[in-house]
Amino acid sequence: MSRLTIPVRVLPHGEGLPLPRAQSEGAAGMDLLAALPADAPLTLAPGDRAAVATGLEMAIPEGYEGQVRPRSGLALKHGLTVANAPGTIDCDYRGEVKVLLINLGREPVTIARGERIAQLVVAPVTAADLVAVDSLDATRRGAGGLGSTGR
Repeated sequence: MSRLTIPVRVLPHGEGLPLPRAQSEGAAGMDLLAALPADAPLTLAPGDRAAVATGLEMAIPEGYEGQVRPRSGLALKHGLTVANAPGTIDCDYRGEVKVLLINLGREPVTIARGERIAQLVVAPVTAADLVAVDSLDATRRGAGGLGSTGR
């Protein structure tokens, strides 16, 4: 596995929290933590969503993106997921990384400072140019969509 260095600036409300890191040697993602005030946890009622601060700004290198993905344990146990999964952090974005969480569960979920709320996966981006044409090549599937290939 190749390594990429990403400069990260910790904002005042993120001080004291560890930087995101993989939790195992083969993990693709690094856990993002909630940079909430210690005395003000966030409770999301069923159906609620919020942009949760991480206290981090980062300079993702050109040719890469950051993908903010749900944590499977939170999704399974509480119905908590990333509303725009995967969220994209573009290489030219320099603002604070926030995680758009939504509670799809049946019970309120409380998030405390330092809790692991999402994963960050850094991935290469392929630049593409779209070109208008009069027709496309034929395929067996054609224009069939949404279940057209069967089970």
